Amino acid sequence: MLVYCHANLIKNCVYLRMIISLTGFMGSGKTTVGHIVADALGCPFFDLDDIVVKKAGKDIPAIFVEDGELAFRVLEADCLKSFIKKYAQSTTVLALGGGTLQNASSAKLIKEKTFCIYLQASTEALKQRLSNSTGRPLAYGDWQQLLEKRLATYESTAVITLDTDGLSPEQIADEIIIDCL
Repeated sequence: MLVYCHANLIKNCVYLRMIISLTGFMGSGKTTVGHIVADALGCPFFDLDDIVVKKAGKDIPAIFVEDGELAFRVLEADCLKSFIKKYAQSTTVLALGGGTLQNASSAKLIKEKTFCIYLQASTEALKQRLSNSTGRPLAYGDWQQLLEKRLATYESTAVITLDTDGLSPEQIADEIIIDCL
């Protein structure tokens, strides 16, 4: 597997001190791929949603129901700022929430302080992945319209866009590592 072939090379690169952020719509594979990339690089992996849940003391659906999406987005932006401040000089992989970049200050922070990769998936692939989704408050209803609304921000914030259709998570991780070298 190519990921592991490059791992030793990357671990030896002292200059590789950056936050690699993964963006894309829900179901695009950010968390799954992020774990693989972090493992290959020998660095920590973080999921921004997990950070928000820990800080809020409740899961995302509960935040949406009890506090609303706006409160969630404010908390998400605060967690992102804290994370970037803490890990700015470290090599880490961070999976963003699907809507993180809709906050202009968060998008600016990601663009300026991370190496952002957009995991692009077709609506057909996302439909299949989201069909059995649980715990994603925005996965229900007209999520395709939501995707269309977010596309431009994903594309303008990312340094690299990877088309993930037809690729396994390991293949996507390989592409990320190749593009990061």
